[in-house]
Amino acid sequence: MQNVFDILNERGFVKQTSNEQEIREALGSGRVTFYIGFDPTADSLHVGHFVQLMAMAHLQRAGHRPIALLGGGTTMIGDPSGKSDMRTMMTKETIAHNAECFKKQMGKFIEFDGENAIMVNNADWLLNINYVDFLREVGVHFSVNRMLTADCYKQRLERGLTFMEFNYMLMQAYDFLVLNEKYGATMQMGGDDQWSNILAGADLIRRKFQRPAHAMTFALLTTSEGVKMGKTVKGALWLDENKTTPYEFYQYWRNIADADVYKCLSLLTFLPMDEVRRLSALKDSEINEAKKVLAYEVTKQVHGEEKAEVAKSATEALFSGAVTADADIPTVAISKEEFASDRRVAAVLALSGLAKSKGDGRRLIEGGGIYADDEKVEDPNAELTEAQLAAGVLLKKGKKSYKKVILD
Repeated sequence: MQNVFDILNERGFVKQTSNEQEIREALGSGRVTFYIGFDPTADSLHVGHFVQLMAMAHLQRAGHRPIALLGGGTTMIGDPSGKSDMRTMMTKETIAHNAECFKKQMGKFIEFDGENAIMVNNADWLLNINYVDFLREVGVHFSVNRMLTADCYKQRLERGLTFMEFNYMLMQAYDFLVLNEKYGATMQMGGDDQWSNILAGADLIRRKFQRPAHAMTFALLTTSEGVKMGKTVKGALWLDENKTTPYEFYQYWRNIADADVYKCLSLLTFLPMDEVRRLSALKDSEINEAKKVLAYEVTKQVHGEEKAEVAKSATEALFSGAVTADADIPTVAISKEEFASDRRVAAVLALSGLAKSKGDGRRLIEGGGIYADDEKVEDPNAELTEAQLAAGVLLKKGKKSYKKVILD
């Protein structure tokens, strides 16, 4: 049986390791309990989390035991990694709600049965901790000079780093210590932006108990140009269908750059690597076949086969020009008051999100790129009727952007 480390490495997950040879041997010689932390800073996981969930799924399939750690305690402080300013402080109630949302979503990807995978919340041990005891047990093992060289702190020193945030690394390291003692976790994994924090936990266990502990980070989901992937006009690409619809989710992957197909197929699907390489090698218009496979596979993983099929059918209709107002595409409801105040197509474009403003809507119409129910809008002052919106008017911008607009 192939070592899962080699599987992860071939697929492009592995970025940094505390000791590659030791980690490879551990993953190839017996069951390893490992953990990945997820701070519930929002009420949904996003596509960046999905990379880590996929890695977790690969490891579970290989017989290893994942722990999904919900950061109900660490979110109270806020991770300074990659942030130019302090995060907005959240209430305990909001964090607890977000953690419950994470629980429901993670269950789609990982089998949490208490034996083959478990889910825990660091609020259980962090929120009632005695600070003096914590400093004596954990803080004594950390060098401030060394901490300040970590990327997560170094980039914040000029703009200002609060003492509260400075504690984050110690808290995450303590998580590893607790999970090592309570559940036998010997490996922490996560995104590469967490390298300093993850390494701190492994070092703490070695210093305090002289036991082996390993750290491994995964590549962040970025484009071929190094820009974080998963950003849309609306913001993040969420895994919650109420925040990013299955259709919008499918469309995102269907329209990625040709150069990003290989990475996305490798990291976000379970397709065999021979098939990934075959699809990624397609050229010119044929690469669209690979994008269709990618979009379908990722949407199926996140939203299920039925919704992936619906999104696929709607997209095929879009690309063939056969879209109707009955198609399963993003729908925007506007109030009768909003519509009555300005019935122009330009105004409705702005309300629907297809245009940035009414002025932008006018410019799009003047440029000849706007259609209403398959009829080109020629007049920048053209208006829609209430009957059109009552039935659902299909607005089209260019070749790929559609919105169905209805009256609320």
